[in-house]
Amino acid sequence: MRNKEFTLEEFKTGQILLFDKPLNWTSFQVVNKVRWLIRKRCHIKKIKVGHAGTLDPLATGLLIICTGKFTKRIPELQGQIKEYTGTITLGATTPSYDLETEIDQTYPTDHISEDLLQETLKKFIGEIEQTPPVFSALKKNGKRLYEYAREGKEIEVKSRKVEISEFEIDTDNFPEIGFRVVCSKGTYIRSLAHEFGQALNSGAHLSELRRTGIGEYSVDDAMNIEYFENLLPSRENN
Repeated sequence: MRNKEFTLEEFKTGQILLFDKPLNWTSFQVVNKVRWLIRKRCHIKKIKVGHAGTLDPLATGLLIICTGKFTKRIPELQGQIKEYTGTITLGATTPSYDLETEIDQTYPTDHISEDLLQETLKKFIGEIEQTPPVFSALKKNGKRLYEYAREGKEIEVKSRKVEISEFEIDTDNFPEIGFRVVCSKGTYIRSLAHEFGQALNSGAHLSELRRTGIGEYSVDDAMNIEYFENLLPSRENN
C-alpha cells in the first residue's frame, strides 16, 4: 500500500490497484465505485477502469483493478495462477454449489475417513476435467448460464481442463473442511467443492471463499475502498 495521494495523470498513465473485496459486493460494484470516486475527486468525465478476474459476491479477497492504459494488461493478469482459502461443507449440496442458493439434498458422511479424504484429494491435483457451475457468468448462445438456471431451464455445460497445483485440507472441524488451493485460470472453486463431495460418495458445497493471491500479488497488500478514498485528491484541494 502507498500513503500519498494519487494524481489524475497516474490514473491515466495506468495503475494496478489491489483491493480486498468485501463480502456481498460484486466485482462490478467495486469497479463502479472506484471509477466513480476517481471521476468525482479528479473532476474528469471518463476514465478506463476494469478488473482482472471476477470474484463471486459471497467471496472476499484479492481483486485487481486496472486504470487507464493498464487496462490493456488485464488479459495478462487474468492468466496468472490464483490462490484461495476457504471452507467446503460436506454432507449437503446446493444448486449453485455455494450458499447463494439453499440446500437441496443431504448425504451421509459417516463413511468418510481421514484416509479416504487424503486419497480423494490426490485425484484433484494436476490437470483435471472440471464442469463449471450452472450458476455462473459463462455464456451459451449469447446468454449467461445463471440466467438459464434462474429460469429453471436445464442447460448442458461442457467440462474443461484446469490445473490444480496445490490442494491442502484441514479436517479439524469435520464435516467442515478448511482448504487452500493454488490453481490455473478458469478454475471454479465451487465446482471443485461439488466434485470433491461427489468423489467422496457424498455431497458438498462451498461455504466460504477468500482469494489470497494472483500471480505475484497478495491480498496482504490490498486495500479497502475507504483507504483508497483517502488516497484521492481531497475535495478541499480541488
